[in-house]
Amino acid sequence: MNATVYKSTGNWYQVKDDKGNGFNARLLGKFKMDGLTSTNPIAVGDSVNIEMENELEGSVTITEIGKRKNYITRTSPANKHQHHIIASNLDQSLLFATLKDPKTSQGFIDRFLITSEAYHIPSIIVFNKSDLYRQKETDKFAEVKSIYEAIGYQVLSMSIEKGDGVEAVKNLLKDKVTLLSGHSGVGKSTFINAVFPELKLKTQGVSDWSGKGLHTTTFAEMFDLPTGGKIIDTPGIRELGLVDISKEELSHYFPEMRALINDCKFNNCMHLNEPGCAVKLAVEEGGIHMDRYISYCNILETINEKNY
Repeated sequence: MNATVYKSTGNWYQVKDDKGNGFNARLLGKFKMDGLTSTNPIAVGDSVNIEMENELEGSVTITEIGKRKNYITRTSPANKHQHHIIASNLDQSLLFATLKDPKTSQGFIDRFLITSEAYHIPSIIVFNKSDLYRQKETDKFAEVKSIYEAIGYQVLSMSIEKGDGVEAVKNLLKDKVTLLSGHSGVGKSTFINAVFPELKLKTQGVSDWSGKGLHTTTFAEMFDLPTGGKIIDTPGIRELGLVDISKEELSHYFPEMRALINDCKFNNCMHLNEPGCAVKLAVEEGGIHMDRYISYCNILETINEKNY
């Protein structure tokens, strides 16, 4: 039977077959897929083949993993030399961000967008908690929205607390498989409760002493939408390490830089101090926002060629 993985808890998986029947599943032996070395051989969203193991208990064995059309990955929290697949077979990714309580840094947003670009997954940025905005945050949101919309990303504002903008975000999810991601405390689980009130997912606020979100989702999990489509809730991510992206490739995942790469004097231009660099010229003339260029330089410094 064909099935889709809805949840992974380490050794056991929750899967649904094509008729919507749910089963507890385990792996048959060890899997190696296309030389992919990840901490999890199976991810939420994977298409798998299953065989009935125990009909009374409703348990099955996963015998084969289908080819992934794409996936989102990050460095493993336990081992920075390995990577962890967050989810696979996605139509889009939706990044929840906040300007306060907790604050999402531009570096984190850019790393997420780079990862999505690398695996050809369209991204949308949703800034939650707009009800907390004062004039400073209102001005900052307008600036950030302008930066990212200028390079082709959709940016939305939402307050789950007030109900503002929630319907617009829900409408984006119809008939698509969407990954929901972001720091802990930005409102992913609260948003899912707005979509699925019957699930009553656990939600927690932000740690007073650290200003960082508290983890409420332990494992990635997929949910069927009543309007069609699926959403995948993920554990809150504090840091998002890039995987398999070299220094030479990095600018290819900045859309505004990618458009100018062929105009640089040198084919291997890193857009730092080289003469005839079209990217640097665009930064000086305002065609590329300085904040994005600074983000590029900061991320470039963190890429360790040995771990690439």
